Amino acid sequence: MSWASQLLSIFRRRSRAAAPQDSDKTGQTFPDSQLRRLQRLLGYHIRNGDIFAQALLHRSFLQRLPQATRSNERLEFLGDSILNFVIADYLYHRFPESEEGELTKIRSRLVNRKALAAYAKAIHLSDFILMSPSAAQAIGKGYDAITADTFEAIIAAIYLDGGIQPAREFIERQVLAALRKGAVVTADENYKSMLLEYAQSQGIGAPRYHIVREEGPDHDRTFTVDVMLNNVRHGRGTGKNKKDAEQAAASEALEKLMRH
Repeated sequence: MSWASQLLSIFRRRSRAAAPQDSDKTGQTFPDSQLRRLQRLLGYHIRNGDIFAQALLHRSFLQRLPQATRSNERLEFLGDSILNFVIADYLYHRFPESEEGELTKIRSRLVNRKALAAYAKAIHLSDFILMSPSAAQAIGKGYDAITADTFEAIIAAIYLDGGIQPAREFIERQVLAALRKGAVVTADENYKSMLLEYAQSQGIGAPRYHIVREEGPDHDRTFTVDVMLNNVRHGRGTGKNKKDAEQAAASEALEKLMRH
Protein backbone atom coordinates (compact mmCIF):
# COMPACT_ATOMS: atom_id res chain seq x y z
CA MET A 1 0.00 0.00 0.00
CA SER A 2 1.36 3.47 -0.92
CA TRP A 3 2.05 6.10 1.72
CA ALA A 4 -0.86 8.19 0.41
CA SER A 5 -3.19 5.21 0.79
CA GLN A 6 -1.93 4.50 4.31
CA LEU A 7 -2.36 8.11 5.36
CA LEU A 8 -5.81 8.29 3.78
CA SER A 9 -6.92 5.25 5.78
CA ILE A 10 -5.76 7.01 8.95
CA PHE A 11 -7.76 10.11 7.99
CA ARG A 12 -10.84 7.99 7.39
CA ARG A 13 -10.57 6.33 10.79
CA ARG A 14 -10.09 9.65 12.52
CA SER A 15 -12.93 11.31 10.62
CA ARG A 16 -15.33 9.36 12.83
CA ALA A 17 -14.08 11.28 15.83
CA ALA A 18 -15.11 14.82 16.67
CA ALA A 19 -13.33 17.60 14.81
CA PRO A 20 -10.55 19.29 16.85
CA GLN A 21 -11.26 22.67 18.41
CA ASP A 22 -8.09 24.22 16.95
CA SER A 23 -8.71 24.28 13.21
CA ASP A 24 -4.97 24.34 12.52
CA LYS A 25 -4.56 20.90 14.13
CA THR A 26 -5.38 18.27 11.56
CA GLY A 27 -4.88 15.09 13.55
CA GLN A 28 -2.61 13.80 10.78
CA THR A 29 0.25 11.43 11.31
CA PHE A 30 2.91 9.57 9.33
CA PRO A 31 3.64 5.93 8.68
CA ASP A 32 7.02 5.39 10.36
CA SER A 33 8.90 4.24 7.24
CA GLN A 34 7.92 7.32 5.26
CA LEU A 35 8.68 9.60 8.20
CA ARG A 36 12.22 8.23 8.36
CA ARG A 37 12.68 8.62 4.60
CA LEU A 38 11.41 12.20 4.66
CA GLN A 39 13.76 13.04 7.53
CA ARG A 40 16.73 11.73 5.54
CA LEU A 41 15.81 13.73 2.47
CA LEU A 42 15.20 16.94 4.45
CA GLY A 43 18.26 16.48 6.66
CA TYR A 44 16.06 17.32 9.61
CA HIS A 45 14.74 15.32 12.59
CA ILE A 46 10.96 15.72 12.70
CA ARG A 47 9.41 16.11 16.14
CA ASN A 48 5.80 16.82 15.20
CA GLY A 49 4.72 14.76 12.20
CA ASP A 50 1.31 16.46 12.11
CA ILE A 51 2.82 19.72 10.89
CA PHE A 52 4.68 18.00 8.08
CA ALA A 53 1.63 15.98 7.07
CA GLN A 54 -0.27 19.24 6.67
CA ALA A 55 2.64 20.78 4.74
CA LEU A 56 2.33 17.97 2.19
CA LEU A 57 -1.45 18.21 1.82
CA HIS A 58 -2.46 19.97 -1.42
CA ARG A 59 -5.91 21.51 -1.40
CA SER A 60 -7.01 19.29 -4.31
CA PHE A 61 -7.02 16.35 -1.85
CA LEU A 62 -9.31 18.00 0.71
CA GLN A 63 -12.47 16.54 -0.77
CA ARG A 64 -11.28 13.12 0.40
CA LEU A 65 -10.58 14.26 3.95
CA PRO A 66 -12.61 15.30 7.01
CA GLN A 67 -14.25 18.72 6.84
CA ALA A 68 -11.97 20.27 9.48
CA THR A 69 -8.73 19.46 7.69
CA ARG A 70 -6.64 22.33 6.32
CA SER A 71 -4.44 22.23 3.24
CA ASN A 72 -0.83 23.47 3.16
CA GLU A 73 -1.73 26.99 2.00
CA ARG A 74 -1.26 28.72 5.36
CA LEU A 75 2.11 27.02 5.77
CA GLU A 76 3.04 28.03 2.22
CA PHE A 77 2.30 31.66 3.13
CA LEU A 78 4.57 31.49 6.17
CA GLY A 79 7.31 29.56 4.37
CA ASP A 80 7.43 32.09 1.54
CA SER A 81 8.13 34.88 4.05
CA ILE A 82 10.82 32.87 5.85
CA LEU A 83 12.48 31.93 2.56
CA ASN A 84 12.58 35.53 1.34
CA PHE A 85 13.93 36.77 4.67
CA VAL A 86 16.75 34.21 4.84
CA ILE A 87 17.81 34.83 1.26
CA ALA A 88 17.58 38.62 1.60
CA ASP A 89 19.70 38.48 4.76
CA TYR A 90 22.28 36.30 3.02
CA LEU A 91 22.47 38.49 -0.10
CA TYR A 92 22.69 41.69 1.93
CA HIS A 93 25.81 40.46 3.71
CA ARG A 94 27.25 38.45 0.79
CA PHE A 95 27.16 41.33 -1.71
CA PRO A 96 27.80 44.55 0.28
CA GLU A 97 28.47 46.62 -2.86
CA SER A 98 25.38 45.57 -4.80
CA GLU A 99 22.44 47.94 -5.22
CA GLU A 100 18.89 47.06 -4.22
CA GLY A 101 17.83 46.33 -7.79
CA GLU A 102 20.58 43.79 -8.37
CA LEU A 103 19.91 42.07 -5.04
CA THR A 104 16.22 41.87 -5.92
CA LYS A 105 17.08 40.32 -9.29
CA ILE A 106 19.29 37.66 -7.70
CA ARG A 107 16.66 36.86 -5.09
CA SER A 108 13.93 36.51 -7.70
CA ARG A 109 16.09 34.04 -9.61
CA LEU A 110 16.55 31.99 -6.47
CA VAL A 111 12.88 31.84 -5.50
CA ASN A 112 10.98 31.69 -8.80
CA ARG A 113 8.73 28.69 -9.22
CA LYS A 114 11.04 26.82 -11.54
CA ALA A 115 13.88 27.20 -9.06
CA LEU A 116 11.78 26.08 -6.09
CA ALA A 117 10.44 23.12 -8.07
CA ALA A 118 14.01 22.12 -8.88
CA TYR A 119 14.94 22.20 -5.18
CA ALA A 120 11.85 20.12 -4.42
CA LYS A 121 12.76 17.64 -7.13
CA ALA A 122 16.23 17.23 -5.65
CA ILE A 123 14.71 15.87 -2.44
CA HIS A 124 11.95 13.89 -4.23
CA LEU A 125 9.28 15.97 -2.53
CA SER A 126 6.58 15.04 -5.05
CA ASP A 127 6.78 11.44 -3.74
CA PHE A 128 5.16 12.68 -0.52
CA ILE A 129 2.54 15.18 -1.70
CA LEU A 130 -1.11 14.24 -1.19
CA MET A 131 -3.03 15.56 -4.20
CA SER A 132 -5.78 14.73 -6.64
CA PRO A 133 -5.07 12.73 -9.83
CA SER A 134 -5.41 15.89 -11.96
CA ALA A 135 -2.87 17.71 -9.80
CA ALA A 136 -0.49 14.75 -10.03
CA GLN A 137 -0.95 14.80 -13.80
CA ALA A 138 -0.04 18.48 -13.83
CA ILE A 139 3.25 17.73 -12.06
CA GLY A 140 3.91 14.98 -14.57
CA LYS A 141 3.55 17.51 -17.38
CA GLY A 142 6.11 19.81 -15.79
CA TYR A 143 3.78 22.26 -14.03
CA ASP A 144 5.85 23.57 -11.14
CA ALA A 145 3.46 25.47 -8.87
CA ILE A 146 2.35 22.54 -6.70
CA THR A 147 5.85 21.32 -5.84
CA ALA A 148 7.16 24.87 -5.45
CA ASP A 149 4.36 25.76 -3.02
CA THR A 150 4.91 22.53 -1.08
CA PHE A 151 8.61 23.32 -0.77
CA GLU A 152 7.68 26.62 0.90
CA ALA A 153 5.23 24.83 3.19
CA ILE A 154 8.00 22.44 4.25
CA ILE A 155 10.18 25.43 5.18
CA ALA A 156 7.37 26.67 7.44
CA ALA A 157 6.95 23.21 8.97
CA ILE A 158 10.64 23.06 9.86
CA TYR A 159 10.43 26.56 11.37
CA LEU A 160 7.36 25.72 13.48
CA ASP A 161 8.81 22.39 14.54
CA GLY A 162 12.37 23.45 15.30
CA GLY A 163 12.75 27.22 15.05
CA ILE A 164 14.46 29.62 12.67
CA GLN A 165 17.95 28.07 12.82
CA PRO A 166 17.08 24.66 11.30
CA ALA A 167 14.86 26.43 8.76
CA ARG A 168 17.79 28.65 7.81
CA GLU A 169 20.11 25.65 7.55
CA PHE A 170 17.64 23.81 5.31
CA ILE A 171 17.35 26.84 3.00
CA GLU A 172 21.11 27.23 2.87
CA ARG A 173 21.56 23.57 1.95
CA GLN A 174 18.88 23.47 -0.70
CA VAL A 175 18.75 27.00 -2.10
CA LEU A 176 21.87 29.03 -1.38
CA ALA A 177 24.10 26.12 -2.41
CA ALA A 178 22.73 26.61 -5.92
CA LEU A 179 23.92 30.23 -5.87
CA ARG A 180 27.38 29.31 -4.66
CA LYS A 181 27.69 26.61 -7.34
CA GLY A 182 26.49 28.90 -10.11
CA ALA A 183 23.46 26.68 -10.70
CA VAL A 184 20.79 29.32 -10.16
CA VAL A 185 17.72 28.77 -12.29
CA THR A 186 17.10 31.93 -14.35
CA ALA A 187 14.29 30.96 -16.72
CA ASP A 188 10.62 30.65 -15.86
CA GLU A 189 8.24 28.24 -17.50
CA ASN A 190 6.15 29.69 -20.34
CA TYR A 191 2.89 29.66 -18.40
CA LYS A 192 1.06 31.50 -21.20
CA SER A 193 1.71 28.63 -23.59
CA MET A 194 0.80 26.07 -20.95
CA LEU A 195 -2.47 27.88 -20.19
CA LEU A 196 -3.34 28.12 -23.88
CA GLU A 197 -2.68 24.40 -24.35
CA TYR A 198 -4.76 23.51 -21.29
CA ALA A 199 -7.65 25.80 -22.26
CA GLN A 200 -7.79 24.39 -25.77
CA SER A 201 -7.72 20.82 -24.48
CA GLN A 202 -10.68 21.61 -22.20
CA GLY A 203 -12.63 23.49 -24.88
CA ILE A 204 -12.87 26.71 -22.86
CA GLY A 205 -11.48 29.08 -25.48
CA ALA A 206 -8.25 31.02 -25.82
CA PRO A 207 -7.02 33.17 -22.90
CA ARG A 208 -7.23 36.94 -23.31
CA TYR A 209 -4.98 39.33 -21.35
CA HIS A 210 -5.97 42.82 -20.21
CA ILE A 211 -3.82 45.44 -18.51
CA VAL A 212 -5.82 46.70 -15.54
CA ARG A 213 -3.25 48.98 -13.93
CA GLU A 214 0.10 50.67 -14.58
CA GLU A 215 1.90 52.24 -11.65
CA GLY A 216 5.20 53.96 -10.91
CA PRO A 217 7.51 56.31 -12.81
CA ASP A 218 8.50 55.60 -16.41
CA HIS A 219 11.84 54.09 -15.40
CA ASP A 220 10.26 51.75 -12.82
CA ARG A 221 6.79 50.77 -14.00
CA THR A 222 4.70 47.98 -12.48
CA PHE A 223 2.00 46.34 -14.59
CA THR A 224 -1.06 44.45 -13.39
CA VAL A 225 -2.72 42.10 -15.87
CA ASP A 226 -5.87 39.96 -15.78
CA VAL A 227 -6.29 36.80 -17.84
CA MET A 228 -9.81 35.99 -19.01
CA LEU A 229 -11.37 32.73 -20.17
CA ASN A 230 -14.93 32.90 -21.51
CA ASN A 231 -15.17 36.43 -20.13
CA VAL A 232 -14.36 35.22 -16.61
CA ARG A 233 -11.21 36.33 -14.83
CA HIS A 234 -9.11 33.33 -13.83
CA GLY A 235 -5.86 35.00 -12.82
CA ARG A 236 -4.15 38.30 -12.03
CA GLY A 237 -0.43 38.97 -12.13
CA THR A 238 2.01 41.82 -11.64
CA GLY A 239 5.43 42.46 -13.12
CA LYS A 240 7.94 45.08 -14.17
CA ASN A 241 6.88 44.60 -17.77
CA LYS A 242 3.77 43.35 -19.56
CA LYS A 243 5.32 39.99 -20.40
CA ASP A 244 6.16 39.15 -16.78
CA ALA A 245 2.73 40.29 -15.60
CA GLU A 246 1.01 38.11 -18.21
CA GLN A 247 3.14 35.11 -17.21
CA ALA A 248 2.23 35.63 -13.55
CA ALA A 249 -1.47 35.89 -14.42
CA ALA A 250 -1.32 32.72 -16.54
CA SER A 251 0.45 30.89 -13.71
CA GLU A 252 -2.28 31.84 -11.21
CA ALA A 253 -4.99 30.80 -13.68
CA LEU A 254 -3.34 27.41 -14.21
CA GLU A 255 -3.12 26.83 -10.47
CA LYS A 256 -6.83 27.53 -10.03
CA LEU A 257 -7.86 25.38 -12.99
CA MET A 258 -5.68 22.47 -11.87
CA ARG A 259 -7.35 22.40 -8.45
CA HIS A 260 -10.55 21.02 -9.92
